[in-house]
Amino acid sequence: MTNPLWRNKRLRYVFLACVIVLAVAAVAALASVLLYAFKITRSETAVVFLCIALGVAAVAVVLSMVMSRVVLKPVSRLSEASQQIARGDFDLNLTYEGAIEEFRDTYRSFNTMARELRSIETLRADFIANVSHEFKTPLTAIEGYAMLLQDRGLTEGERADCTQRILDSAGRLSALVSNILLLSKLEQQTASVEKAPFRLDEQIRQVMVELEPLWGPKELELELELPPLRYEGSESLLYHVWSNLLSNAVKFSPQGGALTVTLAEAEGTVVFSVTDRGPGMSADVQRHIFDKFYQGDPSRRQEGNGLGLTLARRITELCGGGIAVSSAPGRGSTFTVTLPK
Repeated sequence: MTNPLWRNKRLRYVFLACVIVLAVAAVAALASVLLYAFKITRSETAVVFLCIALGVAAVAVVLSMVMSRVVLKPVSRLSEASQQIARGDFDLNLTYEGAIEEFRDTYRSFNTMARELRSIETLRADFIANVSHEFKTPLTAIEGYAMLLQDRGLTEGERADCTQRILDSAGRLSALVSNILLLSKLEQQTASVEKAPFRLDEQIRQVMVELEPLWGPKELELELELPPLRYEGSESLLYHVWSNLLSNAVKFSPQGGALTVTLAEAEGTVVFSVTDRGPGMSADVQRHIFDKFYQGDPSRRQEGNGLGLTLARRITELCGGGIAVSSAPGRGSTFTVTLPK
């Protein structure tokens, strides 16, 4: 790789040569004016030309040294920092104390870029670590129960139990992959989603019916307020929102508890809310509840992968709305989704 210091010297030489050429051209023009305007003889003109040339050359040298420090040094520092970024080292912060506003703006933009790249690299590393952990757990379970199935002494009941656990772990893997792919697609999508009219209340009822195997055994008391409401939006994407929020509410509801689901229209917006009577969440958990792979209750890791609420928030944002949570320890949780009508 070319040495940056050598490149800087070459730039100084080029800059000095340009200044000298301009100075000589200026002296030649001045000599011509003196020759024809003031009727100075050629011998006198030569002396004047020589004196002016020497003076301008001296000024050019001094000026080039000053300008190289003012202009080339900040450019050199920026070049070195760019090479540092290219090597994957984003932990830097450039400072500029000069008076040139353009350099100050350039350094400020460069520092912003470095911070964003550093943040992206941190997120990437965390994402890889989380994904690796989420994949490892079900794969280990599948491997373990598959080895047990090789034992010829297992009863039919034990064999069926091992098979079911393998299927459950495979289902977790399949759901994890589907959620990761969907989230990646949604995060890269910035344009508005395709819209079509459909009955929003009927879609929510359909989700509740599909979740009956979860809330039925818990004997939950359902309080549904779903008036007829026709909505224009992405039916397939919003299905993921209701499915995630309602399944979470059922999962955290106690045996024989109550679950309240409401849908309303007010001031040009659609408001959906689901309230459970579960253990609730602390303020710290609420701050991270929409982060990727975050699970406030580690004991329930087998029941999800920590991407459901992240997907729900991203989908509501693409639809022009938002999602919020209100909760307190021991008082249950309420998730509220607002969508533009």
